[in-house]
Order: sequence, then C-alpha cells, then structure tokens
Amino acid sequence: MGKVGIGVNMEFVRHADKPFEWGVEKAAELGYKYIEPWVHLGRELMSGAGYYMTVSMSDDPYRIRRACEKAGIKLSGLSSHTALCRPDVGGNYLNQAIRFAAECGAPVVNTDEGPKTTWTTKQEDHVLMKYTLTEAAGFAENRGILIGIEPHQQYSKTPAGLDRIANLVDSPAIGINFDTGNSYLSGHDPIAWLEHVLPRLVHVHAKDISIQHSQAERGKVTGTPAGCACGDGVIDWRKVIQVCRRAKRDIVLSVECGTIEQAERSIQHLKQFV
Repeated sequence: MGKVGIGVNMEFVRHADKPFEWGVEKAAELGYKYIEPWVHLGRELMSGAGYYMTVSMSDDPYRIRRACEKAGIKLSGLSSHTALCRPDVGGNYLNQAIRFAAECGAPVVNTDEGPKTTWTTKQEDHVLMKYTLTEAAGFAENRGILIGIEPHQQYSKTPAGLDRIANLVDSPAIGINFDTGNSYLSGHDPIAWLEHVLPRLVHVHAKDISIQHSQAERGKVTGTPAGCACGDGVIDWRKVIQVCRRAKRDIVLSVECGTIEQAERSIQHLKQFV
C-alpha cells in the first residue's frame, strides 16, 4: 500500500511573472509538500530575466535542490514533456532531463509522445518512439529514475494506445504518469483507466475539468494544459486517492491548475481525503 502526497506543478505560477525560486516559496506557503518543475534546453528570455518559472537544464541542477531545501519542500518529478515520436527533438531532451533529475533529486521525469509530424505513419511513429524510449530507459535505469508516460496526445488518448507506448520497451524504468483531466477530456472514465494502469503508476497529474470545459471539449480533444481548481470540476478526488493508495509505490498528486488562487483551493479540497 502506497502513501499519497499532495504536490503542485509549477504552472500554477506561470502567469505571476516571477522566477522559479519565488514559485517554490509560494507552493510551500500554500501547504504543498512537493513541486514539479518545468525544465527546458538552452536559454530562454523570460525565465532568464526572472519573469517566468521554468528552469534551463544549462543551469546547475543544484539550483532546484537548494530552492526546495530552503522552502522545506520535495520534488515529485520533472515536467519534461517532449515528442517521443521525434527522436531528433525528444531524444536528447529526455536524456538530459533524466540526467538533470538525478542531480536535482527528482524521482520521475514525465513525458508523452508529443505532436507528431505530418509525414510519418502510425507504424513509423511507434518505431521512432521505441528508439527514443530505448535510449531514455538506459539513462533512467542507470540513475534510478522513472519515466512517466502521460495520456496527452494522439496515440495515448485511449487506454490501449497508452499501453502500446508503455510496452514498446521492456524496462522497469518506464511507468505511467496518469492525468485525470486529459483522460476525462478524451472521453474515458478516469477512475476505470487509473485502475487499469495502477500496476505501472509512478505519478499523477491532478487535473480537474470544469462543467463548462467538459461540455465544450470532451471527446473533441486529447488533453489540456491546465484544469480548474481540484474540487470545482467533474473529477471524484476521493475515488482517485482511494485507488492511488493501492499503488505499489508512494504516489504524489501533482495539481495542474492555472493560477495561485486555484492552487490554494485545490490543496484545501484534496486535504480532506489525504
């Protein structure tokens, strides 16, 4: 029986025009015990100037480690989404994210198959994903890092499609980062799907979907960047947490919402069940 913790994806401060360290302190102030940073390659103007919360993997990974230690907060994983079916884009990025995670202390790197090119077939895309994941799994196994594949794009929008990606490479490093909101918007029952992936569950994106959002997009999209506050939408969080408690390992619910106010209401709602 695993323990369930409450964390927050750093996108909750992406509209605050503040640096990463400020966001870490804010998460701790709201009562979160874990954060999930966004990382990127190279240099980026806004975060470099301190107006955005992403962290460059050209920086010292100990920047993240020290910010967390100062705030008394832990890492649940890294938000390192990249195009698995584009090795030219996703291969180096994901490998660098695994290295970065090992140094900063994040146990999981989260990703998905990414938007595909227009000129490859489904069969070709799965060969390309196998190539990317084979290399990444080697990096992850050597460093004790887990890869969480998320239902988010064109192939992972169904239970069978997500299973096929996760089974491309036989590696103990490859698991599932389940997204409650994306699974719901793609037209499926998130509780039943969560039960299905429970043996391979390594992380959860706690994303709620408002009634209005559901009516406008359910069955028409494969995911969304951020949800509403947990408790304001359609997801049954009591059931989500009950399922997660049966996982093989401890699971963190990483809240994905778009504002600080939503993050505050999310943790107050989730605390009732954890």
